[in-house]
Amino acid sequence: MLKGCYTALITPFRRDELDREGLEQLVAFQIKNGTRGILAVGTTGESPVLNWREHNEVTQMVCQLCKGRVTAIAGTGSNCTRESLEATGHAVECGAEAVLLVDPYYNGPSSLEIRREYVAPIAKAFPDIEVIPYVIPGRSGTQLLPEDLALLHAACPNVGTVKEATGDMGNMARTREVCGEDFVILSGDDDKTFDMMSDPGIRAGGVISVTSNIAPKAVQQLTELLNAGEREKAERVLHTLKPLFEIVTVKTEEQTPYGPVTCRARNPLAVKTLMNLLGMPSGPCRPPLGKLTRKGLDVVLEAARTVQKNAPEVFAPIAEFFHVDVEERLHEEVYWRGLCYEEY
Repeated sequence: MLKGCYTALITPFRRDELDREGLEQLVAFQIKNGTRGILAVGTTGESPVLNWREHNEVTQMVCQLCKGRVTAIAGTGSNCTRESLEATGHAVECGAEAVLLVDPYYNGPSSLEIRREYVAPIAKAFPDIEVIPYVIPGRSGTQLLPEDLALLHAACPNVGTVKEATGDMGNMARTREVCGEDFVILSGDDDKTFDMMSDPGIRAGGVISVTSNIAPKAVQQLTELLNAGEREKAERVLHTLKPLFEIVTVKTEEQTPYGPVTCRARNPLAVKTLMNLLGMPSGPCRPPLGKLTRKGLDVVLEAARTVQKNAPEVFAPIAEFFHVDVEERLHEEVYWRGLCYEEY
């Protein structure tokens, strides 16, 4: 059963090529610090800008590195069922124990179509692997509804988990109601994990986390405490992680010659920027993602400095594993040159 912290691993690049050495280091860092499993090529791994050769290579590497150690989950979702079937077949060959299927984006199928023409065919074609629907209407523009999820769960024994990123607690409670006690709900939003796991009407079992790229030990601790019913201790861990949860998306108001505009820097831009700041292998995002604004970079720096001041144990594993001075990197400008746009 999938419970605890699963890291939606970023894909590191070097000069626009896959950073294979960096990928190995990141997986080793995650495993050493207690994450229960690793998701390869999710949204945080920049799946939209990887070609299928790269996509399959990252999946293969992560599966090999995780084998016999932690659970390997492969992102094999697409807005084309044929492509997703092919990617899932490759993931199975590589030894993935589960696959993540994002709701088909842009072409906008109904929930009925998502169930009948997408998730069910894949689940039935690969009955020995866990198939995890990923419900995120804010990115996909469509949504697999709880009722169709329940029908899938009843028809396909290997559909027993969902990554829930609707942000709608009522939708989550409905999922629990119709899917039953044996069904696993995983948070897809770091900042909602505590509420989802502690709400008696939802009872989520864990999270597929972005923040765990930087703080796997602390995020895993949070989920373990919540699963053990240690709410007060979990609240203390939540307090230390909250600044990091708040920068998964960074919103700033920027000035242009035509007036102010809101700039919304979405995942994985902020987390990749912070990883660069902290000396972790990351590299830049691939276009069309680019850089933070200077205000956005200041938001990330302030969040990281707050964590380092109040809970230095959160970043201590990074210092130990990557042999960096976290305090220095968060306060010396040389380490963040080139990480933001100089002007809007």
